[in-house]
Amino acid sequence: MKKSIVPFIAKKYLKFDKSQPFISITALLAFLGVMVGVAVLLVAMGIMNGFDKDFRKKLFTMNYPLTIRPIYGSSMENDLLQKLQREFPNMKFSPFLRSQGVAKRGDFMEGVIVFGVDRELEMAINEIYEMAVGDKEIEPFEAVIGGVLKDEFYLSSSDKLMIIFTQSTPVGFASTPVMKRFTTAHEFNSGLIAYDKAYVYVNLQDLKKVLRKDSFNGIHVSSPKPMEDIKELQKFLGEEFSIVGWWQQNGNFFSALELEKKALFLVLMLIILVASLNIISSLLMTVMNRRREIALLLSLGATKKEIKKIFFIIGSVIGVLGVLCGAGLGGIGIWILSNYEVVSLPADVYGTTKIPMELSLEDFLSVVFGAFVIVLLSSYYPAKKASEVDVLSVLRNE
Repeated sequence: MKKSIVPFIAKKYLKFDKSQPFISITALLAFLGVMVGVAVLLVAMGIMNGFDKDFRKKLFTMNYPLTIRPIYGSSMENDLLQKLQREFPNMKFSPFLRSQGVAKRGDFMEGVIVFGVDRELEMAINEIYEMAVGDKEIEPFEAVIGGVLKDEFYLSSSDKLMIIFTQSTPVGFASTPVMKRFTTAHEFNSGLIAYDKAYVYVNLQDLKKVLRKDSFNGIHVSSPKPMEDIKELQKFLGEEFSIVGWWQQNGNFFSALELEKKALFLVLMLIILVASLNIISSLLMTVMNRRREIALLLSLGATKKEIKKIFFIIGSVIGVLGVLCGAGLGGIGIWILSNYEVVSLPADVYGTTKIPMELSLEDFLSVVFGAFVIVLLSSYYPAKKASEVDVLSVLRNE
């Protein structure tokens, strides 16, 4: 049998059959099901990745990739900072002095975390802080506070905010908490209420004076490869200091996101699996309708392998075209959602009005490869059944 007969017969069977329109309609539904399934899965993965990237960016900004802290009563001086800057020029370091306190204005009170930071060094690693401060200088005892905290206290620019620190100062036979009034000159908005409500940034030297300390109690580190650089830093610093990575501080949160992403992938892949059942049913109906023609082809010299190949090609064409069109449709959907406010989100909750979209190459290949596997496996069984047609019984009875 000539090789050209396989694509010729496959092409013939793919055409719309007016005598059996239901079979062609079932094949069309299978194609549309696969296409829609792939498109929905790509858009869903893009949304999940977009929110994941957005959350990582915000958490990196406020939590930092790496944080160095002293242990065993060790102190952190400027000499240590200079050594780190010389030894690791590819990283950026920002020393900080941290203290807990209570912000008070009138009858309003709110627990806060106060960070004393160096303006220039902090701006180099903290995008939110840089946007809040800009090119303005931080005057003595000025504070950079979150937008949520500012709104709660009804503060405007140049208003005073009293902060009561947890440290105390001995007065006679008792002690009194350390208190200081700061001018609320600048405002930051990270998009995460937990930080915008609780974080207050002041000048490092000012906080040292208030708390009567000469050293700082931590260093924030911006690193291009934190999971690798943490080992080098720990080796250099020794056992006097501990280093905490972002994945250790927020591991459970991102593990939950990753689990949700995998569950969504599996659930939406079922859409493609259901659509592939239409491929199976369409091919099986085609086989049943073409039993006489299959028997004639076998009697004229066609091999079972060629018959199997004919129907496998039919199913593959329906499925593969559905996957490719679905990938294109999904790409268009991602582009539209990325550039237009089709769905408007509350900016005070998500920090943006547009849906964040980010489809990685790995996820794209996973979706397309998984869809290919499903549609190809769906084409195999009907093709195998077509090759098992009993020539003698079919020709005798039909």
